[in-house]
Amino acid sequence: MLFARYQHEFLEAGCDEAGRGCLAGPVVAAAVILPDDFEHELLNDSKQLSEAMRYELRPVIEQHAVAFAVASVDNLEIDAINILNASFLAMHRAIDQLKTAPGFLIIDGNRFNKYRSMPHQCIVEGDAKYLSIAAASILAKTYRDDYMQKIAAEHPEYDWHKNKGYPTVKHRETVLKIGFTPYHRRTFRVTDPQLELF
Repeated sequence: MLFARYQHEFLEAGCDEAGRGCLAGPVVAAAVILPDDFEHELLNDSKQLSEAMRYELRPVIEQHAVAFAVASVDNLEIDAINILNASFLAMHRAIDQLKTAPGFLIIDGNRFNKYRSMPHQCIVEGDAKYLSIAAASILAKTYRDDYMQKIAAEHPEYDWHKNKGYPTVKHRETVLKIGFTPYHRRTFRVTDPQLELF
């Protein structure tokens, strides 16, 4: 059972990101404000859902949300400021785009760079505890997957249509064999694929 709100004093937005551990592509974040009475029996952390269920939930979230926004930070920016800061920047950009401004943020994870003067709460595994963070995780994941699916056609040998840029053995082997694409994060270490199975 996921909670609707962390607090009840301010309008609350849940934030999450997708793609932090990838070797290629952007990190994508979403911010979602849900109505207090929103319920859906399938809504959960995106990692607990099948791809089909995530895409089934996306239009439901977008239709019922008070406001939602999705934003990204590309691989060049990630290399310039590091993946942690890039994740926070993607969330800030998503919050910037919300049509209705929240008064409080709940963030998936244990760290966050403060957004303006807005109060926030970091929640470890928040995407499995709060509906708005779960909704944000689904939007971030599906929008990022759509992008990786699109650019996969440019570099089919990396299998992005399947691995979405994550460091699978095949992806690592291909990078070690033929090198980086313009979409790869150059600051991410590509270790021997045999040392660590993803």
